[in-house]
Amino acid sequence: MSGYYVVVDNLDDWAPYFPSREVISFDQYLAKTDASTERTVRILNLCRNKRALGRGYYCSLLAEARGHKVIPDISTINDLRRKKLYSLRLEEIAKSLHKLKAQDDSNKLTLRVFLGETQLKDCTELAKAVFDRFPAPILEVTLVKNRHWSLDKIQPLSLQDISNESEQEFLANTLERFSNRLWRKPKARKHYRYDVAMLCDASEAMPPSDKKALNNFVKAADKLGINLELIGKKDYVRLAEYDGLFIRETTSIDHHTYRFAKKAEAEGMVVIDDPTSILRCTNKVYLADLLRTNKVPTPKTLLLSNTDKQSLEHAIEYLGLPIVLKIPDGAFSRGMFKATNMSELVDAMKQLTRTSALVLAQEFLYTDYDWRIGVLNNKPLYACRYFMVKGHWQIYRHDDATNVATGGFETMPTYEVPPKVLDAALRACKLIGDGFYGVDIKQTAEGKVAVIEVNDNPSIDSGVEDKFLGQALYQEVMAEFLRRMELQ
Repeated sequence: MSGYYVVVDNLDDWAPYFPSREVISFDQYLAKTDASTERTVRILNLCRNKRALGRGYYCSLLAEARGHKVIPDISTINDLRRKKLYSLRLEEIAKSLHKLKAQDDSNKLTLRVFLGETQLKDCTELAKAVFDRFPAPILEVTLVKNRHWSLDKIQPLSLQDISNESEQEFLANTLERFSNRLWRKPKARKHYRYDVAMLCDASEAMPPSDKKALNNFVKAADKLGINLELIGKKDYVRLAEYDGLFIRETTSIDHHTYRFAKKAEAEGMVVIDDPTSILRCTNKVYLADLLRTNKVPTPKTLLLSNTDKQSLEHAIEYLGLPIVLKIPDGAFSRGMFKATNMSELVDAMKQLTRTSALVLAQEFLYTDYDWRIGVLNNKPLYACRYFMVKGHWQIYRHDDATNVATGGFETMPTYEVPPKVLDAALRACKLIGDGFYGVDIKQTAEGKVAVIEVNDNPSIDSGVEDKFLGQALYQEVMAEFLRRMELQ
């Protein structure tokens, strides 16, 4: 279980706030020279002096030397000392500034950011963006406006700078929201060996796992002594509280899921999906070339960038008709077209090249179903056959933005899967990494096997992928987390 401490210059500095034994003075933290019996210690540094060689600076420096997770870390402290340094990291903040509304026709605005939150409602997004880039407990941000708002100054504050009762109350409430485990200990709470965050989005139309499956993961984790906690996009700054990250949200490179994976990896956490797997799997162009280069069986494939007649005629000659066209980062059968003639091919290419410089073109392989082989750490975990929607050529049919039709499914033990199918799945995954993948494979009536894609975030829905293994499927996944965390 992790330890939490708030470090202040003197305990008197904490007088306006609710007493807590986790609040210690700088001298008390300095005296903690014995090795901690806890696996991870996390420090919230509220010391007032962050200048070089000051107490606040040394608090974060000692924390990093002791292997403790600390906010702010030394890098943030150093960046905030000089505008030339922190101005290099303002790209995301600039996006939030453009959305900022005018404030009483004033040309200057000062707001205080408490762990990513602010009392100014119109500046909520800006406060979060500032904290995401500069994780420090209390920041004062000064904005100036010519034609548009721009950031003039960011500086860290201490408890002594917060004398207003309204701000003190806001800070206290923000601290409580930031980490309930820091301020309140649940009654008779079970002692867990590790804490793992499971990133989900309750509003996602087609999530990788339904609510029951997510709950099954939590139950499996609990039996292994792991506290598996559901988190969302807003919990980015809390990642350092955990020992692992399990992403159960559809991933993409230009998306917060990738940023979560990168941050978790940088923190030394066990993470599935890891950023390398996301990078390799989510772009179909990269994946197709990777599989082809390593002689993994795939459909005949071309990369198209032009809509000129000569290029498209070559595609028809090489691939035959129909031709399947895909955008590089589509998911759940979105961004896919089947062209049965030149006219349809031209129309599909024009539509797809509006959003992507490259389009993946593949030969059409008709099958009644697609294989999905679940692979965990390069070992087969489960096997499903997803059948095509009746009267359609895909396993999903998107009638509109909200209505999605699906075909049937059949789940079976992996030992019943044809050896050629399993072999292709494992060969494909070995090129990606040692994470958790779902490999989509077609097997024609003639016995030809072709890997369509590798998913870094495979679907696990209750009553579908777990139909054969049941709760054992969830236990296998969480046991892999436990194995990796114990190796660290």
